[in-house]
Amino acid sequence: MAELKYKKILLKISGEALLGNQQFGIDPEPVHNICQEIKKAYDMGVQIAVVVGGGNIFRGMQNSSKLGMDQASGDYVGMLATVMNAIAIQSELRKIGVDCRVQSAIDIEKIAEPYIRFRAIRHLEKGRVVIFAAGTGNPFFTTDTAAALRASEIGAQAMLMAKNGVDGVYSDDPKTNPNAKKYDKITYDDIIVNGLKVMDLTSCALCKQNSIPITVFDFNLENSLVKILNNEKVGTIVE
Repeated sequence: MAELKYKKILLKISGEALLGNQQFGIDPEPVHNICQEIKKAYDMGVQIAVVVGGGNIFRGMQNSSKLGMDQASGDYVGMLATVMNAIAIQSELRKIGVDCRVQSAIDIEKIAEPYIRFRAIRHLEKGRVVIFAAGTGNPFFTTDTAAALRASEIGAQAMLMAKNGVDGVYSDDPKTNPNAKKYDKITYDDIIVNGLKVMDLTSCALCKQNSIPITVFDFNLENSLVKILNNEKVGTIVE
């Protein structure tokens, strides 16, 4: 533990990372792979909190407009999608021997604990992975912002943003622009001023305010979490 770069982390997983080869829903294979990577870090003794998005099931702003919903209603549906993903991850983690809890920002006491800051911190101290579901519990805020908020509240030493097939921050979308430049290290202000679409600007500002470094990396890279914790060069560092 003394040699690890971070001893308490907040891992942000996009909902799309759970898609696999499907157009929507939850694919068991990526869920299993993601949980295996979490377990490797868990076995190192690191305190791990997780925030997962819901874009694989319902994307608030986009889907609500198609269905004629107001954005607030669409965002609430998106929050419920994150609860579904959190339960799927919890189930897989428990299957492979990782003690964990789901805490929801929306009261769903039959399937998840309510979010209580000191209870979450206590779970982490007892060696449990804590999965934060339902975003911030409020519409108009992304799960990126929820991740930055929870990282700040629990005193995480870093926020690790796991992307699906993108290995860091680029000057442009590398999938459409082959000349896009990858950054090894940038500042919070670089993202805010240049409008880089790697994360929600509110979440970036919150991490800056609380001096929480961000690592953006590709979760498809095997042992990515372990490499980051061992201070190896992975993805892009924002600080």
